[in-house]
Amino acid sequence: MSVQQRINLMVQLGQYMLSDDNEWLAAKQQAYAKNPWFIPTFIDAATQNIATHLLNPTALATWAQQYNIADIPLAPKQVGIVMAGNLPLVGFHDFLCVYISGHTAVIKLSSKDDVLLKHLVKKLYEWEVTVQNQVAFAEQLKGCDAYIATGSNNSSRYFDYYFGKYPNIIRRNRTSIAVLDGTETAAELNALANDLMLYFGQGCRNVTQLYLPQGYTFEYLLQHTATWQHLIEHHKYKNNYDYQLALLLMNSKPYMTNGLYLLHESEQLFAAISVVNYAYYTDENALRQMLAQHGDNVQCIVGKSYLPFGTSQQPSLTDYADGVDTMAWLTAL
Repeated sequence: MSVQQRINLMVQLGQYMLSDDNEWLAAKQQAYAKNPWFIPTFIDAATQNIATHLLNPTALATWAQQYNIADIPLAPKQVGIVMAGNLPLVGFHDFLCVYISGHTAVIKLSSKDDVLLKHLVKKLYEWEVTVQNQVAFAEQLKGCDAYIATGSNNSSRYFDYYFGKYPNIIRRNRTSIAVLDGTETAAELNALANDLMLYFGQGCRNVTQLYLPQGYTFEYLLQHTATWQHLIEHHKYKNNYDYQLALLLMNSKPYMTNGLYLLHESEQLFAAISVVNYAYYTDENALRQMLAQHGDNVQCIVGKSYLPFGTSQQPSLTDYADGVDTMAWLTAL
């Protein structure tokens, strides 16, 4: 297939993901039944973002042109992809990069997210049989020419061991932060609630640390970031909330809450599910320098001088995980 044919097929896939096709609705329901963290609202949020921001025909064409993607690479490679399972379709961008680049993708899915992408690729097979030559699934990745693997800091050591002698992109734990200046409007804080609570805060693009000016007043923040209050009724999330609350109480650590998440003062960038850390700053230039030192741990930053509030979970085609340009890497293989 030519690059344009591959793009056209991805655009068709995006339209399918926004549809009420009975097979697609059944696949989404099956994904939720298998993984209770994948509530329908969050599956729809993930598919809406993919279809709107990643499978847009104009954006795809511009993206492919930017890298001078050939119809067929000079030396087509087989690229193994190890996908995480913390969010619905969290590895879709890697699949898209390999497919559009013209290489062959061999995908190992997480058991937590092994329904949605399999269904979508099956639809691609139905629409265009030659896709079977470009996309496949495997329980074990062996004999590939290159690898993309996403996981935790712990699993990355295994990835280094198994894939280190091949061209690779190995991703580790990252998180995101927000910088507030105290002048945020109710609408901006409502949007920040999406950065905090989408996908129960489990993504690397979810904000887990707030940086606040000295003397910050918290009531307004807590009030206007409670827009996902119904999530506390989700039993898995509520169990995490209760557990983290018990830890804070037993250790006599001060906290604040709006009944949805626990706000705790800490310099730690990473936080447990249901916990949001905060720290104070006095000089924003000094804060920027400090954040630059934490670059390997930070996926994105939201705030008035950074990404707009509410957009952390809306990456574009060129918002590459860990700041590594996946498409440039693929075209250089």
